[in-house]
Amino acid sequence: MDRDFTGNTPSFDFPIIELERKLGQLRKSPLAKEPELAKEIRYLEKEIDKLRKKTYSNLTPWQKVQLARHAERPRFLDYLPLLFLDFIELHGDRLYADDPAIVGGLAYFEGSPLVVVGENKGKTIRQKLKTNFGMPHPEGYRKAGRLFKLAEKFSLPVLTFIDTPGAYPGIGAEERGQAHAISENIRLLSSLETPIIATNIGEGGSGGALAIGIAD
Repeated sequence: MDRDFTGNTPSFDFPIIELERKLGQLRKSPLAKEPELAKEIRYLEKEIDKLRKKTYSNLTPWQKVQLARHAERPRFLDYLPLLFLDFIELHGDRLYADDPAIVGGLAYFEGSPLVVVGENKGKTIRQKLKTNFGMPHPEGYRKAGRLFKLAEKFSLPVLTFIDTPGAYPGIGAEERGQAHAISENIRLLSSLETPIIATNIGEGGSGGALAIGIAD
């Protein structure tokens, strides 16, 4: 995989990226199958593996936060088609709008129907702006709450995927009841009569995570 230094790439990852870049250049060489170069490629592969294990087994708390925010970390929409079949997205909170920062709907997991809800950050600048960088508005949490109630009504398990720096703290979100939407979801999940499994796939900031993260 070709990787670049970006503002979202943690500095502790730079040495690994440099070696990966060098390895990629060697693999593309027309002489890559020659004995000497093939030996160099195998050596670099082992060095990258050792460096990766050393680096990621000794992270400081802040480096772990940086890793959770890593630009190349898989997002919820990456996991969705790999884990679930026949996903049908359900939109809107039936009160105000549809919030793309939270995606949810009905799907099958290993042959069993369920409700799946996840926080969506997006990858490109356009996607990040559309999803508010993964910071849901109250309508997003109300949409999630609507899906939780639907799951309980039809006795379906719930799977949630957490990846947010936190709920959006803007004036509009507060005017539309951000705190109430979060607290209502926490209350709802705490008493929901259906199994709930929550998975943190990145950041899990504040009430933004708790609003879909109370689980069994």
